[in-house]
Amino acid sequence: MEYNIYCDESCHLEHDRQPIMVIGGMWCPKEDVRMISEQIREIKNRQKARGEIKWVRVSKSRQELFLELVEYFFKTPSLNFRCLVVDDKSKLDHDYFNQGSHDSFYYKMYFYMLRNILKPEHRYNIYLDIKDTRSAHKLAMLKDVLCNNVYDFTQQMIGNMQNIHSHESEILQLADLFIGAISYYNRGLTASSTKKNVVQSIMNHGGQTLSRSSPPWGDKFNLFIFTPTEVH
Repeated sequence: MEYNIYCDESCHLEHDRQPIMVIGGMWCPKEDVRMISEQIREIKNRQKARGEIKWVRVSKSRQELFLELVEYFFKTPSLNFRCLVVDDKSKLDHDYFNQGSHDSFYYKMYFYMLRNILKPEHRYNIYLDIKDTRSAHKLAMLKDVLCNNVYDFTQQMIGNMQNIHSHESEILQLADLFIGAISYYNRGLTASSTKKNVVQSIMNHGGQTLSRSSPPWGDKFNLFIFTPTEVH
């Protein structure tokens, strides 16, 4: 079967003064992409919402929209989500573990996030949100890392891999919402009661807290908490 994976990230820069890093991917069979996208647009139309779905747009006036989107994810069997959280970037020692490179660590974390999704009997198209002028370089590096690590030297397993703008994909926007919620929770933020309600809804539907790893075999909603090793 062929799958599409839509990836996004939060607090991924080395010196952004954020204690954590979050990388996530939402995926579904390619044949279901159009149906899911149309259903998400129907939710937005019913809630009279315009523009993109984004975590930064979660507000009191739009609470019902975002709660319905969370419920939609969990009741849609073909939609799945996996997320990796680096829980304390201050412990990172790139000189010791990553050849002195934050970029090397970044690609390693992307691989850890994706490796439990990728199965050799399937084919995958991977789409990353365009973040900055380095997006094309990062995409090429990540494809090399993935193809080498899964021994996909003929690139049969990983097919199309490209950067896209978030407005081009409702599923990518939904990934942004979930990644934002996980980042909010793990940074210990509490200022917005609406965002807290969305976070709680995800935990209630998922049956787990957002600060502990899920069993690795779970596909629907899976978290991997990565704690850097301190070197003494």
